[in-house]
Amino acid sequence: MKRVAILISGGGSNMIRLVEDMQGDHPGRAVLVASNDPAAAGLGKAAAMGVPTASVDHRAFKGDREGFEAALLQPLLDARPDIICLAGFMRILTPGFVQRFAGRMINIHPSLLPKYPGLHTHARAIEAGDAEAGATVHEVTPDLDSGPMLGQVRVPVLPGDTSEALAARVLVQEHRLYPAVLRRYAAGDRSPVLLTATELHPGI
Repeated sequence: MKRVAILISGGGSNMIRLVEDMQGDHPGRAVLVASNDPAAAGLGKAAAMGVPTASVDHRAFKGDREGFEAALLQPLLDARPDIICLAGFMRILTPGFVQRFAGRMINIHPSLLPKYPGLHTHARAIEAGDAEAGATVHEVTPDLDSGPMLGQVRVPVLPGDTSEALAARVLVQEHRLYPAVLRRYAAGDRSPVLLTATELHPGI
């Protein structure tokens, strides 16, 4: 059984889906949900599901990334995770922190990587006239949003789409993709999960 820690910054909707899926014959179990924001709504939701929580306020470190990460490291070491899932964790981790967990940290990003690393992915897809958007789960490496791809879901861009409308439809598919990838990853299978929105949710 793989021990899974999840890092969040806000409401934790992807985290909730991961925890809900880690039941029965799932090869992983959630052992920690941690946040860089003590007020993150996801912490209360995780606690209500029986998952231990921790928070380290990044603002207290006034831009000292290494200091923040040293504080974040302590609850992670206490939890002894085999896998760390970034699920809406809005801090860029230093190369040293990433290397410490090399090969066992994964992230979900709201674009069809390698397109649109970073922020504002849906607006960029619409502005470019793309026919598809989506989400990617990848291993975390020191290069931002550039690690090996573990899963991807494609979502059509509709006529007249706004970035908000597209983001909402992609998020529905993230909630299906990330649990599917984690289940496979925790079982030791790194082959990518490739999905389309219609396979997962007809009509989207």
